[in-house]
Amino acid sequence: MSRVREASPTVSFIDAYCAHYRWVFHHVRHFEQFTQLVMGLVAETKRKSLPRLAKTVRGDPQALHHFLAHAEWSLEQLRTIRLGLIRQALAGRPFMLCIDETGDRKKGHTTDYVAHQYIGNVHTLANGIVSVNAYGVLGTTTFPLAFRFYKPHGRLKPGDSYKSKPQLAIELIEELQAHGFQFSVVLADSLYGESSDFTRALHRRGLSYVVAIRENHSVWTFPGEHKRYTNWRPYARIFTDGTQDERFVREIVFGSRGVVRYYQLTTDPKTQPKETTWYVMTNLPGKIERSVGNTFGLRTWIEYGLKQVKDELGWADYRLTDAASIARWWEVVMAAYTLVSLQSPDLAAPALEAAAAGEPEEATPLPPVQAHPHWDHGFGWKPQLNNLRLLLQPFLCTCLLLPWLHLIPLPHLHAGLVELSALMNTVPSVLPT
Repeated sequence: MSRVREASPTVSFIDAYCAHYRWVFHHVRHFEQFTQLVMGLVAETKRKSLPRLAKTVRGDPQALHHFLAHAEWSLEQLRTIRLGLIRQALAGRPFMLCIDETGDRKKGHTTDYVAHQYIGNVHTLANGIVSVNAYGVLGTTTFPLAFRFYKPHGRLKPGDSYKSKPQLAIELIEELQAHGFQFSVVLADSLYGESSDFTRALHRRGLSYVVAIRENHSVWTFPGEHKRYTNWRPYARIFTDGTQDERFVREIVFGSRGVVRYYQLTTDPKTQPKETTWYVMTNLPGKIERSVGNTFGLRTWIEYGLKQVKDELGWADYRLTDAASIARWWEVVMAAYTLVSLQSPDLAAPALEAAAAGEPEEATPLPPVQAHPHWDHGFGWKPQLNNLRLLLQPFLCTCLLLPWLHLIPLPHLHAGLVELSALMNTVPSVLPT
């Protein structure tokens, strides 16, 4: 019986992360293609099409396409491992859950579930594909959890059943709770806030929430009861970078106060600009007049951040038409997203504490990577991505230059690239054990 060969090494932090997923792939070449995709998605390339990714990591674009479209591996198993890594990094800590729908324009109708519908990226009706996604937020770090295809009525396939976006969001919450995640609060926009099925499902599960509602939101009251407004109160809107801005909040009381309460937030109580005035509904307990604005304000920050993340990692750059292949692409993108999130101080704390508790026999001196002029010392997700990209540069440059070095031998250049790549492999990454 022949022995299964080892996967070709790339960069240590990529290999260490992808090793968690090794058993999902029956063939070593499929594992290598998964590793190449993760590395290519993290790498600094403007477009993440398969031909460009293959060129970046010295892969075969046809093999990468086969990996997504036909290779034997389970998306569900990959997701289970990824969620397990996030759960280990959280170490039991609750986090904010954000429900967000993502829409991307797509031409024609050959791609599964593409239809003329509301596309969030362009804030209007357009031809495109939509998914409902769940993300976690801990401190200033976002991390991906799960997604569902939204299947419009007119594009259902045999065996499909129509599910609204709020129904898909409920499914995501049920799946995540089954994996053992704990939510401090659920955030969502008015599409979900105006869905009684969605809010009732949150109540049944004992979950706190802050959701947007429409200005004309109605509430049943007893005869003789009326809607009234409290006085405007200023509060400090504290942003994730520590800066502040003055905002105003007032409560809208329908009849007598109940478990669910309603608030209006604005930047100017006199003019109430449409673009910066929001109506929210929440079941958070206690006196939350000053905290509800900052809690809901995170949703806007998260929405902007997620768009940036998806643009950086190529969420919409696939050239695939069937839903199964697209779902595989999105799951691999979420795997790359998770790798970056795990490096942030918010999620890395338990792993760093565990490492500090050990007593290494001899400390290994670290290379002076943080002295690089482009090393990002900031906090949050994007600085971690910038630094991982710096660590990938020597290996990726070697991949790009090797064809030239085969044509024009330059031993000193080749040896220098190999030495620099080896040096990057001594930089430790932060991953759950």
